[in-house]
Amino acid sequence: MVVFDKPKALADVPMHYCPGCTHGIVHRLVAEVIDELGIEGKTIGIAPVGCSVMAYNYFNCDMIEAAHGRAPAVATGVKRADPENHIVFTYQGDGDLASIGMAETVHSAARNENITVIFINNAIYGMTGGQMAPTSLPGQVTQTSPYGRDVKHCGYPVKVCEMLSELEGPEYLERVTVNNVKNIKNAKKAIKKAFQNQIDGKGFSLVEVVSSCPTNWGMTPAAALKWIDDNMLPYYPLGVYKDRSAAKEDK
Repeated sequence: MVVFDKPKALADVPMHYCPGCTHGIVHRLVAEVIDELGIEGKTIGIAPVGCSVMAYNYFNCDMIEAAHGRAPAVATGVKRADPENHIVFTYQGDGDLASIGMAETVHSAARNENITVIFINNAIYGMTGGQMAPTSLPGQVTQTSPYGRDVKHCGYPVKVCEMLSELEGPEYLERVTVNNVKNIKNAKKAIKKAFQNQIDGKGFSLVEVVSSCPTNWGMTPAAALKWIDDNMLPYYPLGVYKDRSAAKEDK
């Protein structure tokens, strides 16, 4: 009999996330992958400032708190210090990874650092009250764009997977979402591949998860999941943006 149980890598504690927030789903997927790969004892997670700032309470692996945006730099140091015995992942939001931490993201990808990056894209600054983020959509209403994001004034959103795919360094880049069962299953496959790539020494892997923020979007949880389909995914299409191993196999 198959039992749907809590992953061992996930702590048995209440989470602080808002009702309907998809961080909890992604946390579970990461924990399931850690369990299935049998790497809990050697895994180190890096969580910076953002909604995931207290991720150290939720994972039963070692965790390090990084300064805002600096998780890839910290992960690089941890991995290089003991590359054979550490599996290192960062768990970052869009305000962190695509704004103050953009340089760390780009250069760790360009160097093909052998780390795994879980990138939560909910198109808004969640922890600090709903300000416009680098990934906020054109016309999107936020606390700092009450009339909608004006691209003439604020520029266009940053498409992280598309941008990083132009670099030679990264091993694997995929965008997924978790707004229904099918997409959750696909997201888990991508996350597992990203961790397996690190185990195999292939290099930098980033999984971008298009996520919801019902509180700061001003929606019910159900409406927020639909908003992903109707608004987020047309601008941030799902798919594999780079997979060097697959490209080699196709030749």
